[in-house]
Amino acid sequence: MIRAFIAGLIIAVVAPLIGIFLVVRRYSLMADTLAHVSLLGVAIGLVTRIYPFITAIAAAILAGAGIEYLRTRKKLFGESVLALFLSGSLALAILLVSWIKGVNVNLFSYLFGSITTVSWSDIWITALSGTLIVACIVLLYNKLFMVSADEEVAIASGIKAERLNFVLVLLSAITVSLATRVVGTLLVGALMVIPVITAMQFKRGFKGTMILAIILSVIAVVAGLFASYYLDLASGGSIVVISLLIFGGSLLVQRGR
Repeated sequence: MIRAFIAGLIIAVVAPLIGIFLVVRRYSLMADTLAHVSLLGVAIGLVTRIYPFITAIAAAILAGAGIEYLRTRKKLFGESVLALFLSGSLALAILLVSWIKGVNVNLFSYLFGSITTVSWSDIWITALSGTLIVACIVLLYNKLFMVSADEEVAIASGIKAERLNFVLVLLSAITVSLATRVVGTLLVGALMVIPVITAMQFKRGFKGTMILAIILSVIAVVAGLFASYYLDLASGGSIVVISLLIFGGSLLVQRGR
């Protein structure tokens, strides 16, 4: 439980930190696409007997680079590229899993999250990667904000938008892979998006929305982990359901105002 809380709190901070840039750019489907690619990475790890956490991160980073390359160089629509990687990676993951026997339990924990499977190795990787992500956001915050708000104006201002988009995709890939153990590959996209759109209901500006989204994400993760532990539920489902309840509450508050 202690390991799950440490990993969960790190993910609760990092997920909306990246998610807000994706939401503003109307690129929310990126999180789900990279989550399915991470599942393929997990399947590769189980087949090759390599630590699945490492193969999931590697697969997500490679896919993120491929998505951004196809989107910018081949002039394909962003939604088409995401659909290509989402369906393709899921199909490959299903094929790999169908060839292996005795991995259903392990795969279930990656699909929906499980607090009992979080190890100290996972925590060290999560902490180091999370620190890297936060540092990159802090250093590149102004440029990422400009590119997300209006890419054409950012380019006209001399900002190299293509490189920043590539960095954002890579950070998103790492974030998705980190959250697989606690939230699960099928639900990680929700943790990156729901706290952000909930915070947006209060109209506090970009930075204020980011801070509020992190607070709401932490509340959802902590409450979800408690519910998962005491009610014997999947941690990912518990966290996302609580996030949805908070979102519903924000709508009621705004209607009352």
